[in-house]
Amino acid sequence: MTTTDATVTDEPGKPFHLTGNRRPVEHEITSHELTWSGDIPADIDGLYLRNGPNPHSGSSPHWFLGDGMIHGVRIRDGKAEWYRNRWVQTRQMTDPSARMIGPDGSVDYTVGVSNTHVVAHSGRILALVETSFPCELDGELATVGPYDFDGKLNSAMTAHPKMCPVTGEMHFFGYGFAPPYLTYHRVDPSGALVQTEIIDVPGPTMIHDFSITENYVLFMDLPVVFDLEQAMSGAMPFRWDEGYGARIGVMPRGGSGDQTRWFDVDPCYVFHPANSFEVEGADATTIMFDVARYESMWKNGPDDFSAPGGFHRWEINLSAGSVTETPLDDLPFDFPRVADHLVGLPNRYVYGSMFAADGASSTNGLVRYDVVSGDSQRLPLEGKEAAEPVPVAGPDGTSGDEDDGWILSYVYDKAEDSSELWVLDAASIESGPVATIPMPQRVPMGFHGSWLPAGSWSD
Repeated sequence: MTTTDATVTDEPGKPFHLTGNRRPVEHEITSHELTWSGDIPADIDGLYLRNGPNPHSGSSPHWFLGDGMIHGVRIRDGKAEWYRNRWVQTRQMTDPSARMIGPDGSVDYTVGVSNTHVVAHSGRILALVETSFPCELDGELATVGPYDFDGKLNSAMTAHPKMCPVTGEMHFFGYGFAPPYLTYHRVDPSGALVQTEIIDVPGPTMIHDFSITENYVLFMDLPVVFDLEQAMSGAMPFRWDEGYGARIGVMPRGGSGDQTRWFDVDPCYVFHPANSFEVEGADATTIMFDVARYESMWKNGPDDFSAPGGFHRWEINLSAGSVTETPLDDLPFDFPRVADHLVGLPNRYVYGSMFAADGASSTNGLVRYDVVSGDSQRLPLEGKEAAEPVPVAGPDGTSGDEDDGWILSYVYDKAEDSSELWVLDAASIESGPVATIPMPQRVPMGFHGSWLPAGSWSD
């Protein structure tokens, strides 16, 4: 089954998030008639899911506010078995009267767009947005409904939980517009929420992501602050406030919120860390914290997307109580990822999407950084846009070389107004795809996705 969008030429005056490959698709489809070029590696067995904003009405006031849509491809035995896309049927989409903030100021966390990420833990597939509860999906991407961990979740859930490869735990946090502004949660391997800690921060900020190491949890309290006036107008409710300051909080895993230590850094914004890990020295424990760093964000209003910054490292010396800040590369990039089995552990390779220097521009290639040697591989794409690169473990999994595996990315062809799923060798992304799978309809530029190995969800 193949569908084509009726509107290919952008209408003058439309905001950037409703133009080009950000404009929404109109149809949910299922296709079992996929073809491909090249050889899909036979050891890839699982489900690739990607989330992103796709306003059901065709319009939204901001890129971050469109209804969520999941795009999925099932790969097994060297074949692409099916593609399907489904809106996340949140209350906000299905019930126009639903409001997150009640007249009395109460917050209903079952209301939200669930448009940012999709992950699996303890057999559940969860679509995520950072302002609300997760929304559970089944193996065919149908919406089950809001999920609150058997009533134990009392805050929103970040769109960027961290799965510990050592313990099997899921770590996450929620931020709020009223106290408590930051709350941390830990879920055990069975899916039970077993720890909740309030983390003291001065005010409400947009804390999009965080990080873990083997023994610590890292929070970023940065100067993108909540603005009530913008919120009341229906606009994206955040603005830049350099006077707020910038700092990193380090809390012991299994510890309490009041054990968090704070380290000041230069004002900046980070949507996405790549990874963090500990290095033991003779006299100190140092945390290496690698991020995609922006100099600022939304200085001139909520539609003022700053140009992506470069690759950056914070070295946090826990013994000395100090931070060293080091630029690793000035290439504009974001959506950094490491192999799932190295989250919170020492890694060598970081994969990401390259951007043009124009903050409103789309991606223009993929990059692999070697943080040990300082080298990088780059795959520039003329006339194409590459989505977030998602690592897939090879047959040796965690026991082989770190880059023994594959990278998946949706790639949009501007001239053809069409999308493909690319499979790349994680050790040699500069060589281009080993297989390309044309999608039966365009996959709009979205945010984040996950590789779900066979057995990690109810198929």
